[in-house]
Amino acid sequence: MLTAARLGAAALSAALLAGAAAAPALADSPSTGATAPVPEGLYGKGDPTYDGVWRQSLALTALTGAKVTPADSAVSWLTGQQCADGGWPSYRADTAAACDPKTEDSNATAVAVQALVALGGHQDGVDKGVQWLKANQNADGSWAYNPGSPGDANSTGLAVNALLAAKLDPAGVAKADRSAFDGLALFQLGCAAPADQRGAFAYQPDPAGALAPNALATAQASLAAAGGKLPVTNTNRTDAAPKALPCANGSTEPLVPRADSAEAAGAYLTAQLAAGGQHLTLTLPGAAPTPDYTATAWAALGLVQGAHPQQATGAVDWLAKEGGTWTKGGTDASATATLLLVAQAAQRDPAAFGGDLVAQLTALGPAPKATAPASAAASAPVEKKKDDGVSQWWTIGIGLLIGVGGGLVLSLQRKRGLKR
Repeated sequence: MLTAARLGAAALSAALLAGAAAAPALADSPSTGATAPVPEGLYGKGDPTYDGVWRQSLALTALTGAKVTPADSAVSWLTGQQCADGGWPSYRADTAAACDPKTEDSNATAVAVQALVALGGHQDGVDKGVQWLKANQNADGSWAYNPGSPGDANSTGLAVNALLAAKLDPAGVAKADRSAFDGLALFQLGCAAPADQRGAFAYQPDPAGALAPNALATAQASLAAAGGKLPVTNTNRTDAAPKALPCANGSTEPLVPRADSAEAAGAYLTAQLAAGGQHLTLTLPGAAPTPDYTATAWAALGLVQGAHPQQATGAVDWLAKEGGTWTKGGTDASATATLLLVAQAAQRDPAAFGGDLVAQLTALGPAPKATAPASAAASAPVEKKKDDGVSQWWTIGIGLLIGVGGGLVLSLQRKRGLKR
């Protein structure tokens, strides 16, 4: 069973919408029944059984981006979870015992690879992780959560992120002449779909082969479609909104061309965010719709990577205001780390993003070896926004002093940009 803490990794909400029956445990909090003890060096206080590697990888990636040098025990915990064949399971309780290959998963492996790249100095682990991903790519170019199963958009997107982090071209990573980008394209809705669904990603096709838009699948896959990885550091931007999928002359082509994939996903996400009050929504069978914090965060990351930080502004604002509910006041390691990654991508001050995210995340793990000066985060360039919520640089005007002591100074607001 997969927990809500692995929403980003295992696409739990998408899986449930696709028909999975198991109900998840709560996020980074102890699940009911027996729980595994929290090992030394691990971030978060909850049962690590289903999300240990996931939350550790996000935490290390986010803290490294905040110029925090993690404790050796935190890094060695993650490297110690890697199996001899290069893959990672969600959690490996007994590292002295050989791994069961059936427990290794592409999501844990993909984020662990990205964390080791961000940390630096772990090339052997990165290379072995990449080789595991290559070995377990499906014949259609996609990746499944566990090897041997049909692929899904979330797992394929995360694998693409890891390949990019390792400086590999996903177009050249292929099985049976089907590349990683070909695999990702299998899940994106093209011109055959209704106009308001084009560009979205499905988690998986239904039994009849039809694709239905899924918020989390689209959000996570959008980062890969835009050629991104964690942490997002893209500083490119365009003032234009993402371009909707061009379906000229009544085209009903089901596949989205690679060149149009990121823009089409960005256009879909922008429309969904606008319609939902600048957040995406989680809808599970038999439950009332609720805000989907994970999907909203990944949507913001994907839009920034796609050079559309302006379209991500509303979602970033919403996360800064409402994210404390998601992070449980900074006590959920996975959510706090993801929120920190968004703040960094948006070039916001993480010390004032609904709380001090660096301090909150640091408190959930072993004492770091070193931290950045308190002023470091605040010195990052930030993007300003107008009262209508549209980000842009305001013109700073200083009126000439006229007469005795008269003058005018226009106030300068902080500017928010997003990263790659």
